[in-house]
Amino acid sequence: MPVVTFANTKGGAGKTTAVLVMASELASRGNRVTILDADQHGWLARWALRSPRFPQLSVHSVTDETIEAATLRAKKRGGYILIDLPPARDAVLARAIGLADHVIIPVQGCAMDAQGGAEVLDLLADLDRSCGIRIGHSVLLTRVNAAIPTRALTAAREALAARGVRMMQTSLTERAAYRDVFDHGGLLHNLEPADVSNLGKAIENAAQLTGELLTLMPQRMPRPQARKVTGEIDQPANAAPVRKLARAA
Repeated sequence: MPVVTFANTKGGAGKTTAVLVMASELASRGNRVTILDADQHGWLARWALRSPRFPQLSVHSVTDETIEAATLRAKKRGGYILIDLPPARDAVLARAIGLADHVIIPVQGCAMDAQGGAEVLDLLADLDRSCGIRIGHSVLLTRVNAAIPTRALTAAREALAARGVRMMQTSLTERAAYRDVFDHGGLLHNLEPADVSNLGKAIENAAQLTGELLTLMPQRMPRPQARKVTGEIDQPANAAPVRKLARAA
């Protein structure tokens, strides 16, 4: 039951998008996936409310007080646990990193994102130095132009490599499908190709990215990928109970 925490203290780095893209791909392969939404804006909880239900995928809003208990319950259910964090260096960040088997640090090719990622790296280094706790971690470059790498992106790669930071070989590319899935609900694989430009390229990128994640945190052999998924996402009936469930978790 691997726990993967997505962390960057700067907003807009691509944490939530990366969580949903990987969760969509994992679920499409038949894996059970639990998303723990610790962001106070609750973007993933909102996405779940407008989505059909899928029995293999559930979304739960959590807080600093409830995240440990929610993680324990998810481990009992089995599958993969993905934690989306708020853009802040606070108690829930430290707690979620402590729960993680691997930490993904999404970073766009800009200095501010790099600084937010560096704060997470510093926290991981402090855990290692002070407590002897070593947690695997990787930087994920996000919103990458699939055709033309920018100078800022190249500089970000070089700066991270100079620090000896492990980078995921696959980047999260800039795709319209990754925005549309939040608007329409459901999984990436359930979008209609006629309505979304380059959907096939987005699904291919998601598959490559998730495949690399599986090599970092193997649990079991993934089932063959399915292009369409039917069923239901475990979710509250409306927006208000989402927060109520989080407090009761």
